[in-house]
This record gives sequence, structure tokens and C-alpha cells, in this order.
Amino acid sequence: MFTKKFVPCIYLYEEHAVKGLNDMTVVETDPIRLARLYSENNADELIVFDMSYDDASHDKALDIMKEICSVVEMDVIGAGNVKRMEDIKKILYTGCKKAVLDYEKESNIAITEEVSLKFGKDKILISYNDPEVLKANKELIDKYVSAMILMNPHQIRETMEVVSLPFFVQINQIALNKLLEIFAYENVCGVTGNTINENIKEILNLKELCKENNIPVETLKAAYKWSDFKVNNDGMVPVVVQDYRTLEVLMVAYMNEEAYENTLKTGKMTYYSRSRNELWLKGDTSGHFQYVKSLSADCDMDTILAKVSQVGAACHTGAKSCFFNEITKKDYEEVDNPLMVFEEVFNVIKDRKIHPKEGSYTNYLFDKGIDKILKKLGEEATEIVIAAKNPNTNEVKYEISDFLYHMMVLMAEKDVTWEEITTELANR
Repeated sequence: MFTKKFVPCIYLYEEHAVKGLNDMTVVETDPIRLARLYSENNADELIVFDMSYDDASHDKALDIMKEICSVVEMDVIGAGNVKRMEDIKKILYTGCKKAVLDYEKESNIAITEEVSLKFGKDKILISYNDPEVLKANKELIDKYVSAMILMNPHQIRETMEVVSLPFFVQINQIALNKLLEIFAYENVCGVTGNTINENIKEILNLKELCKENNIPVETLKAAYKWSDFKVNNDGMVPVVVQDYRTLEVLMVAYMNEEAYENTLKTGKMTYYSRSRNELWLKGDTSGHFQYVKSLSADCDMDTILAKVSQVGAACHTGAKSCFFNEITKKDYEEVDNPLMVFEEVFNVIKDRKIHPKEGSYTNYLFDKGIDKILKKLGEEATEIVIAAKNPNTNEVKYEISDFLYHMMVLMAEKDVTWEEITTELANR
């Protein structure tokens, strides 16, 4: 049986989130805020439907989709407005982990093989209303599609008679007590639609209900029980918290058993506040949540190392890390973290764009515009080629550094981040 997922969806129309594909009632004027709400309430994935009607609105929808991908702690699936292979590429380039082909459209069926071979079968889903379309394209689907979205919940049995792929079921007007009945079907891997949207704050309770009925759901699974830890005299264990990307130490806090169990249940770091004598869900009041990426115990089982995705600042002072009071320092040559160097230089470049500085070469490039930036980038690429023919490797280092600087200027101009680049490289 597939693990069951709770997957809300956002229907994007004219830069707002609307009720549904056929209902343009606005439910949220800020789709980013809505996406954050879903993420904070333990949704497993998110489907975003682009309902744009022309090229301009389509570009705006893609920009919103990109921002949604950057702020949520879950995989995003992009759907809607696909006419050709290029549209699937645009969806995936926003940061969506998967893209959907609408099998109500012949044009989408026709490009299935092409997009699957280009981007990988694991990135391609299909949506459909009538299982008859599955029968007509069964061979194509089995070979080139990883999962499906059934838009008609009354066709579950008919779907399972045709294909064995996992599929999500869209439920818009079905009572929550019907979920267990839907999840009982082996190939159903999740539910989406307005029933989930409107009950997003019940996700944790629904997952508990599923577990009570032996239905597997997405949750953190711990290799150690609380009783395996060596606690201090107060029954607690210290937790060292790191940024999972940079490995920067953010803070130290304490967990008791309740905090440990709540962290595993919610996927968000929960501590015990010794000053307030109460459970403390980090970010509950500030919005600066810490999403768990990994938890590890030390050799003595008396300390936990947590690697997290930090929203905003970790410190109550507003600092990224609590460790900013330098006590003493010996002169030494620091070993630079390559990613941090890229980020620091890139941040300076982005700041120049927002806050121009007189005499800045970076501002000179921004002022001259995209053609000048591209011209310089091309020149630097040529310089690398010339330098590579020279036996002295130092020249190559210098020219690559120049190229990377100009490339970052281009990235800032086109609003592309290092995280997007590294993610794309990691996915190849």
C-alpha cells in the first residue's frame, strides 16, 4: 500500500487563489501567503494550477509558482496551461518537482513521450476525469508517467482496473469521514482538492486517525525512542541546531519527551522553554519555524544535533544565529565555505542593484543593461578559453573568477538565485 499524502491545491487566476477550476471566487488575494499556510500546517505536497488565459498572465503565474516553491517546505507540483514541451520545462524551472499533463487535451497526450524522455518519467504526472482515456493510452502511460491525478472521485475503482500506477484523488465536496474509505484503495497515494484546502488545520488529526486505522501516512520515523536518551536531572536533552545548507550553528535549546514527540509529529522543531516552563514550538509566534531535515544523536546519546531549514532568524534578537558575541579570537586563515563565498558576493551584487553606489562597476553594468552584461559575459568566457591554452593555471583561475562575477551580475539581473542553480545541478 502506498503512503498516503494530504495535498492541498492552489488555483491561480489573475494573481489570486480562486475556489476551483470552474469557480472564480477569490479565496485568497495572496497565493504566497496561502502556500505558507499550507506548509505550516503539515501538508505533504502542494499542487498549483495555472489558470492563466494569455501570455502575460501565464508569465505572472509562473513567477508566483516560482516564489511559492521558494517559501514552502514541501514538494510543489505544477499544472495547467501546458500546450507544448516548452511549457513543461517552464513549470519545472520554477522549482516544481513535477509537472502535470492534462489528458483531457489531445495536445498533452501527444507530448507525453517527448517530455518524459527529456525531463524523466519521475517528473511527469497526468490528470484525467474519465478512465476511458487511460484505456486508450495505457501503453503510453505505463511507460512514460509516474503518477496520476483523478479529478473525478467516483472513478476510483474504474481507474484501478486499468492501470497500477499510484494516483491522487481530487475531493471537493466529500466529507472528511470518507477519507479512510478512499485511502483503503491500495493505489490511492493521496487526496487533494477543496476538502483538504478547507480543512488544512486538521491535517495532523487526520494523520493520527489514519495511523489508528493502520493506514500509512507521511511522517517522521524515529530510530530511537525517548527512553534511549540519557537525560539530564531535569529530564531533558540539549539540542544543537544547524542550518542544513550552510551548517552554520544557529542555536542551542532543550527538549523533553513531549517536545521530542511533537517534533516528530509535526516536522517542526519543538523545545521545552526552561525560563517559561512550557512547551515551545519554535516560530509559533514569530513565524520563524525550523523545519526538520535530520536529527542525530551523539555517541553518548545525551545530545541531539538537528539540521533544519530555518525560516527567518533563529535568534530572538533578529540575528540569523544566536552565536554572535565574540569572546576571543586567534589569528588564523579561515577556510572559506565555497557556497557561502558565492552567497556573500552575490548578496553584495544584489544590494548594489537595490542601493546603487557611485563609482561601482557593478552599478555601471546594471545601468548599461542586459546587452552590456551579456557582452562582458561572452568576453570573459572567451578569456577562459584563451587562458586554458596557457600552461600557467593561475590565469585560468583569474579568468574563471571574472566570469563567475559577471555571471552573478546576470543572475541578479534575471532574478536567479544560487540555490536554484545548485538545486538544478543536483537534479541532473
